[in-house]
Amino acid sequence: MRRISTAVFLGLTTTGAALAQQPLSAIEWLDQASTAAVTTAPRPSLMEPPSADTVTVPNVTVTALDAPRADAVGLLPSTTTGLPTTLWEKSTTPTLLRALSQLESEPLPAIQALYYTLLLAEANAPLDAGTEAAFLQARLNALRSFGAIEPAQAMAERAGPMTKPLFDQWFDLSLLLGQEDPACTMLSRKPRLTSEIGARIYCAARSGDWNTAALTYHSATALGTLSETDATLLALFLDPELIDETEPPEPPQNLTPLQFRLFEAIGTALPTHNLPRAFAMADLRGNSGWKAEIEAAERLARTGAVPASRLLGLYTERRAAASGGVWDRVAAIQALDLALSEGATQDIAETLPTAWRAARAERLEVVFAELFAERLAGQEIPVSIASQAFEIMLLSEKYEVAETALTSPSEDQDFLIKTANGTPPPATARTALQEAIAEGFASTLPPPEHQALIDAGRLGEAILAAARQIGHGDRARDALPGAIATLRALGLEDTARRAALQLLLLEPRG
Repeated sequence: MRRISTAVFLGLTTTGAALAQQPLSAIEWLDQASTAAVTTAPRPSLMEPPSADTVTVPNVTVTALDAPRADAVGLLPSTTTGLPTTLWEKSTTPTLLRALSQLESEPLPAIQALYYTLLLAEANAPLDAGTEAAFLQARLNALRSFGAIEPAQAMAERAGPMTKPLFDQWFDLSLLLGQEDPACTMLSRKPRLTSEIGARIYCAARSGDWNTAALTYHSATALGTLSETDATLLALFLDPELIDETEPPEPPQNLTPLQFRLFEAIGTALPTHNLPRAFAMADLRGNSGWKAEIEAAERLARTGAVPASRLLGLYTERRAAASGGVWDRVAAIQALDLALSEGATQDIAETLPTAWRAARAERLEVVFAELFAERLAGQEIPVSIASQAFEIMLLSEKYEVAETALTSPSEDQDFLIKTANGTPPPATARTALQEAIAEGFASTLPPPEHQALIDAGRLGEAILAAARQIGHGDRARDALPGAIATLRALGLEDTARRAALQLLLLEPRG
């Protein structure tokens, strides 16, 4: 690499940062996100009932904690979740790491909400917690896989990322949000927080210390400690004059957040639709076009990583100038939104089917229900769309009053109504799935394998085991009834009912 120009470098100090739009804070995310909470407490010795309606996250103070206390960090206190602080205490760290690594990538929305509750809960660390904050790191990885970057970053900050095990996680999360300056400032003061040479070079340049960036780069390339991809990307980042004569490298298969940001910084930003879900957050920073923003928000909304209201804001931001694909969805949602706002019964009857089909095609049924169910409940529902309105309300928080949309429910609809009330009748079950659900709600005790975990004080493991039996699609008669019974026995009645309704109403999810 030829000699680095200080003047050019100084012009780079605002690369990316000037374009970055502040994302939702963790507090806003928690206020709008769907999480599960204990609604009844049939086993009071295991848990305490929720006593708060909102989540308050104190201001973050970056202070390094010892590993066991870092493993206990969360954003949801026990008073909010209704779960005890001993949730994980009796479990072993390897068992929990294995369980968290097996979470499905796109579970049923009710199970997704339960996962967020468990991942964000404040609870004592496992008794065998070591020095690497491994349990916290596993929770951060799980949040990252779902695309929930804002709360993951907030948890890392609360734990205090000034330790080698946590800094790299915090740095990656900050890069994905476009908020790396605090991490870079810290790294510039304490370069031994990471062994990643590329991060040191990038942060030195971001902070304006071009001499250190250049010296570190030359030393790293001489010693061969940078991959060929990183060496090329950093060279182009440090000296933009090379861009006209040097081809950027091919994106590696396992792209890192730093590489992603470097591609962006040298003017060859990568599309995110084929990248892991966490990278979709980059399209919501104000740098991307409207289409990319909508598609990224849809992808993140499927896992609850972006609130439904944020997606609606993008859908209705302006009038679509084209047709087909995403633009047809935009037009359909805008037409329904207008019809509901005006209370035009005929227009609602005409626009709802199209908008509902568009939502189902993108696996956004529950997001759609969150947006429109309450507004539909306040309208006079024409008979022609009564069945659709009924299903939409069943997939929302208003599921217990969905029957008001119908005058003469069919047998299957009656089974859905009874499921919404927590009493699906075994006698009227007509399919294997209905039979399994009815059996689960008729059961009063968890299955032996779950009960053994509960009795051993391994409550978090028991909940995870039940959730994964539903969320993974393992819905055979010998698994689903026990999973439902366990959730109900532990006070997760709302989760059990909503998961059952989603199993009955949603297409099989891959």
